[in-house]
Amino acid sequence: MGTGTTMRAVRLHAFGGPEVLVHEEVPRPVPGPGEVLVRVRAAGVNPLDWYARRGFPNLPRELRPAWQPPLILGSDVSGTVAELGGPDTGWSVGDEVFGLVRFPGLASGYAEYVAAPADSLARKPAALGHTEAAAVPMAALTAYQFLHRYLGYQGGGPAVVVGAAGGVGHFALQLLRLAGAEEVIAVASGRHEEFLRGLGADRFVDYTRTPVADAVRDADLLFDTVGGPDAHLLLPALRRGGRVLPVYLGDYRPELAAELGVVVNEGVWQVRSSGSDLAELAALLADGRLRVALDGVYPLHEAAAAHRRAEQGHIQGKIVLRVGD
Repeated sequence: MGTGTTMRAVRLHAFGGPEVLVHEEVPRPVPGPGEVLVRVRAAGVNPLDWYARRGFPNLPRELRPAWQPPLILGSDVSGTVAELGGPDTGWSVGDEVFGLVRFPGLASGYAEYVAAPADSLARKPAALGHTEAAAVPMAALTAYQFLHRYLGYQGGGPAVVVGAAGGVGHFALQLLRLAGAEEVIAVASGRHEEFLRGLGADRFVDYTRTPVADAVRDADLLFDTVGGPDAHLLLPALRRGGRVLPVYLGDYRPELAAELGVVVNEGVWQVRSSGSDLAELAALLADGRLRVALDGVYPLHEAAAAHRRAEQGHIQGKIVLRVGD
């Protein structure tokens, strides 16, 4: 740990591969009005982090955040309130909290301390350790806000989750079941079948063996966490009037969607920091109705190794950085 005015963090000074992530001493942030200083115990690793590390080459130039090195990545944290930025934050020193910090802005969570807006945090469920809690915010809020804040989902016919074993996917599968989908169909590679059935999938499709549209027909909703150039191949799995919720950019071919009578909700929703939404998820986590899976846990100084693992793909759950003891 650094001195009273410094801390250890992982920072990048140029865009590039995992090797640009440097563990070093940096200034410790000071919380402003409406903020608290969180002593970070664990930080979640998200796809956004490795896209940002490379300078967002996967996004059209006009959509790229204007982030420039030096940067500390990371938006998901779990830890303990160490200092208050004012008397009206609603938190006390020593409170155990977790949150998606400042998203869609830059949060700087790969560090021993982060200054977080008080309203982006929720109380960490006692049933979860910090590593599990840090795996939750962005992925679970993405699934929750897509379904409940944007779609107003209240149950329905068969629902398909593509990329169901990943961070967003494994939460979406569980939240669809909790919200009353009559059947939840998980799509992933074959090695994830037992894991996904354990989370409540009614059916499993191994996309490496069977195209989704060959295995599924007349789905009501398709939650796509993969996107990409082949996204349009998923459309025939839906009924007329069925909806696609894309988490990432994909080629859904508007003319094909129109021909099939499928609604593709592209470019209309982005996850946002929300302590109140996270508190609702915390209640589900506290009593086991919602579970979090960890693919791997790495010490902060091995952030580069965590990114290498992430870029191999086929992740089961989330990758987390452990910060401090």
